[in-house]
Amino acid sequence: MISLYRPGSSILHRWSAGGKLAALIVVALVISLARPGATATAVLLAAASALLLIAGFGVRGLLRAWWALRWLILVLGGALWLFVDAQTAVQSTGRVVTLLLLAELLTATTRTGDLLDALRGALRPLRRVGVDPDAVALTISLTIAMIPVLAGFLDQVRDAQRARGVRLGPRAALPLLVLTMKHADDVGDALAARGLAR
Repeated sequence: MISLYRPGSSILHRWSAGGKLAALIVVALVISLARPGATATAVLLAAASALLLIAGFGVRGLLRAWWALRWLILVLGGALWLFVDAQTAVQSTGRVVTLLLLAELLTATTRTGDLLDALRGALRPLRRVGVDPDAVALTISLTIAMIPVLAGFLDQVRDAQRARGVRLGPRAALPLLVLTMKHADDVGDALAARGLAR
């Protein structure tokens, strides 16, 4: 759903990490508070898609980004349609998808180190109230790094099930969980060895 940095020379790649992060926060707040209607939501989705094209994703990359959100769209949109109404389903799902596409844009056009430096700088004033900017930045860094790792684990499970002639289904959750927990233990041990965790 959210990819890592893709090298490029677009205007979005050249924009500062802090500026992009601030813009994402502002857009998220505006979308959440203003609650745009169906037409405005369609415009937001089109704008987010256009920004992905400007960033060099290409049509295939854009379609891949949308395809990665298919289950969220179906489950969230379907549930809202069923339990609330069609208009709310379109508007709420559209807002969530817009923010996820923009988050994809942020991580794809910003080096992780630059993003973490911007976060650390933004959180530095909160040190007075007990927030450790370095710990928060490390947590976010580990979270971002886990995305491709989980994708790799899913590929391993899929390949193993194909080799056994079994289709990928709900039973894949258990080996995926085991691999993820083992990886989490390894990361925890590595952090503890470096004095970064207890």
